[in-house]
Amino acid sequence: MLRTGPKEMQNHDNNNQKVYPQPMDESVNQNKDSMEVLISKIFSNISSLKAAYIQLQEAHTPYDPDEIQAADKFVIEELTKLSELKHSYRDKNPKITSATPQDSHLVSEIQEQQSLLKTYEVMVKKFQSQIQTSDSEIVQLQQQIQESTQRKLKLEKKLKQRGLLSKEPEDSEEENNFFSVELTPSLFSSAVDTAYKSIHDFSKPLINMMKAAGWDLDAAANAIEPAVVYATRAHKKYAFESHICQRMFSGFHEKSFSVEAGGLSTSNEGLFHQFLAVRAMDPLDILSQNPDSVFGKFCRSKYLMVVHPKMEGSFFGNLDQRNYVTSGGHPRTPFYQAFLKSAKSIWMLHRLAYSFDPEVRVFQVRNGNKFSEVYMESVVKNIIMGEEDQRPKVGLMVMPGFMIGESVIRSQVYLSGVKCAE
Repeated sequence: MLRTGPKEMQNHDNNNQKVYPQPMDESVNQNKDSMEVLISKIFSNISSLKAAYIQLQEAHTPYDPDEIQAADKFVIEELTKLSELKHSYRDKNPKITSATPQDSHLVSEIQEQQSLLKTYEVMVKKFQSQIQTSDSEIVQLQQQIQESTQRKLKLEKKLKQRGLLSKEPEDSEEENNFFSVELTPSLFSSAVDTAYKSIHDFSKPLINMMKAAGWDLDAAANAIEPAVVYATRAHKKYAFESHICQRMFSGFHEKSFSVEAGGLSTSNEGLFHQFLAVRAMDPLDILSQNPDSVFGKFCRSKYLMVVHPKMEGSFFGNLDQRNYVTSGGHPRTPFYQAFLKSAKSIWMLHRLAYSFDPEVRVFQVRNGNKFSEVYMESVVKNIIMGEEDQRPKVGLMVMPGFMIGESVIRSQVYLSGVKCAE
């Protein structure tokens, strides 16, 4: 029987030990490089998906079916790319193992990305639900448009039968209006409501863009008016509405609205005709016809006043849109078009205010003033009023008030430090 000495046993162990050649290390490095490329693609895809989701939100404010469809397609494309990355990774890496301690960091990154993929699977389902809801809303709107068109045709037929409408209404702009518009206080009151709603509508995409850019909304609201005590955190949206309103109504008390009118008629009748002319037109169509009109100059100056350069830079990563507006252009971006709708409603309100004789007077309420039910109305309806000698004070003026003769259209205010009913 052969005996094996210590030296022979050592040689035997060395012969049985697995020795990995250099190509094994190269394979590990290749896997690591491949994984880094995958992670880079995932982060890039997530950034695109975030941009697509913001575009989808903007398409709803204001509601634009064409923009929604385009945004839906963008979201679906990004979700598809993310899903393809997930399945590609799972096919190539069915099970995570750590061959050496040096791979532990790579394994940790892989597990982190797998967790991130699961999170975005939940987002995918949420997006798909929103897309289905949007598609349903588009179908409903198309049906409403079709029904409205049919009602319009029936109304035109009845008016023609009664001799109230020309057979060729296009021959006269006035005949295109089925019913004449009278200059009444109720017409102005309706225009005030429309103007306030437009400010509220524009504040939504503004706040959404601030959120997407990582702004501290609490700090931003406090910077607008630091002394306000809000009943709920959600009420801080009124600070941004107040910010927009203060700048949009700057110069409203002037007949020119702080814009050089040139040879434009400023008579009461002429201003009312301006109101009627732009009433049913899309603001971008108006500006397309004459970008340097008085209305165009008004929109340009107000946009630069409402949207601060730092704000715009954080939204878009550059000041290209601002520079385009400064140079005399009017971009067709969703954000600028949302602004234009607000600008048009306030421009129309100004034209209408100076169409009256005597002219409508605008008045503002200072922060800190005691609340007066005669001249003020709370934007929050379920507040709890205190005793007469403890009247709440104005925290923000969200919308100015107006006086038509002896009639008062109350200003919209947010009251500081009040409580709201459940």
